[in-house]
Amino acid sequence: MIPQDITQTLTALFGEAVRVNEPESWQIEGENLRLLVLLSEDQSWLRSLITIAPAQEAAPYLAQLLEANFDETQETRYALFQNLLWGVFHHSMATLTSEDFQAAIARLVTLHQQGLSDSFSRFAEAQVRQIIRAAKMQGQSLAATLQSLERFYEEGVMGDLDASAGDRSTVLSAWRYQLERLWDEESQDKSQDEA
Repeated sequence: MIPQDITQTLTALFGEAVRVNEPESWQIEGENLRLLVLLSEDQSWLRSLITIAPAQEAAPYLAQLLEANFDETQETRYALFQNLLWGVFHHSMATLTSEDFQAAIARLVTLHQQGLSDSFSRFAEAQVRQIIRAAKMQGQSLAATLQSLERFYEEGVMGDLDASAGDRSTVLSAWRYQLERLWDEESQDKSQDEA
């Protein structure tokens, strides 16, 4: 690819939102979207970046983000820089094709749109699994574990005391769903670990 190919590709994807700042720099500012495409000084490497979230918001999910880098983000990666979580794509210009560049941009936009929701879901699931393991170590049944969670919500140990009955019911339904979904898996995982 050459710089003109980058301009054409970005213009095809984002239209008027593309700003060519220098021969080696492009910026796309859209509604809740900031994408940068930069070339190295010698124009041998391309770096594409998209903002995802403030670093402080991402901090609780760093383990999940690094796991995603290993297995899920494909040609893109999560990175922290200047107190922001970014989606990043690096590639040598000598071997970069227009198709690969388009795919990388699409993947970066997907990471941006997902934000921290996938990481939060994996984090929440890990927490539910810990609750299940602790309950099983204490010999509790699923029903007893659900009763404990309901009591914790009523006493304000978990959740918001000022939450309406409907809000509390919604949250407890979500907990019930997750506990029921993962309860048997954790016993299978435990028996596999013991084998």
